[in-house]
Amino acid sequence: MIAGIHQLHYLPWLRYFEKIARSDVFIVLDNIQYNKNGWQNRNRIKTAAGAVLLTVPVIDKFAQRLDEVRIDNSSHWRKKHWESLRQSYGKAPFFAEYSGFLAEAYAREWEWLNDLNRHMLSYFIEVLGIQTRVAYASELDAPGTATERLVNLIRAAGCDTYYSGAYALDAYLDARLLESAGIALKLQKWRAPVYPQRHGAFAGDLSIVDLLIHCGPNSLAVLLGEKTEDSL
Repeated sequence: MIAGIHQLHYLPWLRYFEKIARSDVFIVLDNIQYNKNGWQNRNRIKTAAGAVLLTVPVIDKFAQRLDEVRIDNSSHWRKKHWESLRQSYGKAPFFAEYSGFLAEAYAREWEWLNDLNRHMLSYFIEVLGIQTRVAYASELDAPGTATERLVNLIRAAGCDTYYSGAYALDAYLDARLLESAGIALKLQKWRAPVYPQRHGAFAGDLSIVDLLIHCGPNSLAVLLGEKTEDSL
């Protein structure tokens, strides 16, 4: 049984969902420390001017956990994000398929970043057709820090293999600790797929929204390399 583990992100990019799809259980880290300069509250879409960041403004406090992060609703960020998506993708082939959900999500006022991200993640997994079981770290009994906690999360989920991004070996992952715990390590070999895309030259590693709105029901096959641009 393969476990993938990742932080809860806003409009996650393609490799995030590839990791989910290739795992038997995907564990969402929803109670780790918030990373101000990470992707927990932002991601990229493609506009007529090129790739741009959509950032959810948050009330930043020192050393707060992700489940403690409040959204700063003093700005009109929801309207701006929805308008950016509508203007950028309104003429894309499958915009109508997903615009209802997006419009509804941005019409709601969110207090907590986790609630927004969890709501969107559940939807994207469903429309992609991914069957992986999703578990949240806050609901699992898995103490510890760094690799020690990963080991406990993997065990709590009933898995024996960890599907990890290759970068983790240089950043934080202790492969020897996994091995001593009897957990196999499988590294993600990510290559961004190329698919038909509006607004000029192709841009890779954007939000999952970009793939869905351009490829619709073929999105998961494209994500997993089962369909190429020529076959779409």
